Amino acid sequence: MSIQTTIEAAASTLPPSLARIAAVVRENPSLVVDMTINELAHKCSTSVASVVRFCRAIGFSGYAPLRMALAAELGKEAAQFSTRGTLGSEISDGDSLREAVSKLAALELLAIEETVEGLDFDVLDAAITDIDAAQRILLYGIGASQFVAEDLAQKLLRIGRNAHVLADPHEAIAATVLNTGPTVAIGFSHSGATTETVRFLRTAGRSGAATIAVTSSKDSPLAHVADHALFTQVRESSFRAGAMVSRIAQLTMVDCLFVGVGKRRFAETMDALQRTREATRALRN
Repeated sequence: MSIQTTIEAAASTLPPSLARIAAVVRENPSLVVDMTINELAHKCSTSVASVVRFCRAIGFSGYAPLRMALAAELGKEAAQFSTRGTLGSEISDGDSLREAVSKLAALELLAIEETVEGLDFDVLDAAITDIDAAQRILLYGIGASQFVAEDLAQKLLRIGRNAHVLADPHEAIAATVLNTGPTVAIGFSHSGATTETVRFLRTAGRSGAATIAVTSSKDSPLAHVADHALFTQVRESSFRAGAMVSRIAQLTMVDCLFVGVGKRRFAETMDALQRTREATRALRN
């Protein structure tokens, strides 16, 4: 995971003094490269000792190693995306439309790349095994995560899998306790702390279902209650009405799950896709 994505993932779990530093660095990571430790502490209205604790909280022994590593990361990403001076910084009022879209596109490309690079394929394979064996697949998420759940359900239904998106928290909890054969429950939450989603997955697990979490936070309640936790790697922009970059990373994970499930029964999958495509051809015309 990159330094900036590590900061993003850790931000919600940091104490207030360190969270202020994380917020400033997330908004403009180049400040670490340009400022001394004293200057950054002043910028964040905190102490030098707090900056050092922040460095250690994200895996560095001190400010100098963080500064060097972040400079290298920003340089690599600027060259990769040809957006020198803008990558990693927030969308601002002074940005042109082209600049704002370029920043967003760079973050979304990074989310896909880092999510795939960070995949634990043993966990992914175990999750696919449980989905493939299930007679019933329950999917749940709140807000934008519900749209992601619906995307996976639509894909699984197209290849003949019994997938259900549960839109209401009461409905979701009720569905998990029904003993109707082998069940897998999949919960989607970027933060991993959405109360309803955590309760859904916990109840499903207690009722004997295999459970899968899709989240960005490894130290989250959702990850802790899941049999298999799949992690997205995201730097979300604060300029958003809802999930943007995080949604793209979750959809990437959905496609990984779908491809894995489909490959388990490749001939059946291809036949189902062909037949459903033919059946809907007249509607498309």
